Amino acid sequence: MNVIISPSMLSADFANLERDLKAVAASGAQWLHVDVMDGHFVPNITIGPDQVACIRKCIDLPFDVHLMISEPLKYIPKFAKAGADIITVHVESEDDTAECLALIKECGKKAGIVLSPDTPTSAIAPYLDAVSMVLVMSVYPGFGGQSYIPESTKRLRDIRAMIGSRDIRLEVDGGVNFDTLEAVVEAGADTVVSGSCLFNGDMTENVAKFNEIIATVVVE
Repeated sequence: MNVIISPSMLSADFANLERDLKAVAASGAQWLHVDVMDGHFVPNITIGPDQVACIRKCIDLPFDVHLMISEPLKYIPKFAKAGADIITVHVESEDDTAECLALIKECGKKAGIVLSPDTPTSAIAPYLDAVSMVLVMSVYPGFGGQSYIPESTKRLRDIRAMIGSRDIRLEVDGGVNFDTLEAVVEAGADTVVSGSCLFNGDMTENVAKFNEIIATVVVE
């Protein structure tokens, strides 16, 4: 299993964003996780397509764009044009999920679906043949720095079983750190988002420590 590390830009120092993005690029992390919040689906507000287009110029990694917004259909083409490579939408959003996934793929991007902690895992079943990734939120969406919800481990195992032999990545986002990483990888996550843990201190050293922990779980 090839485990991808996707540092969450939400935890970067926005006063020194270019510096922090270059640190991500140099760290050995494979993706950049970009959280988009609209102040409606979640109470916080982050960035829009114009800002994504700007940071696209600073870092040459795949952009893993997580749309925490109520009406993703309006914005999917804009984020695709801005430089997103993977776009994930919440099954709980107001728009039709199947339409969102189809539009992402029409824009030439990889489509993913996101599940919030209180949503039954069965909610993603109708869409598994239409996605490249399932993102399991292991905290409540909207704020960084939350603690990992322990019940998420079972949810990851259940969704890994649902995915079966399909070529779908299983991503986890929320409270993943040196203490919780082993559990999520053992449960089947092959794509790991981490913000506070990776951005606190030296990014390269933290990514290396993540890889050491992953190596104890994953046997190629």
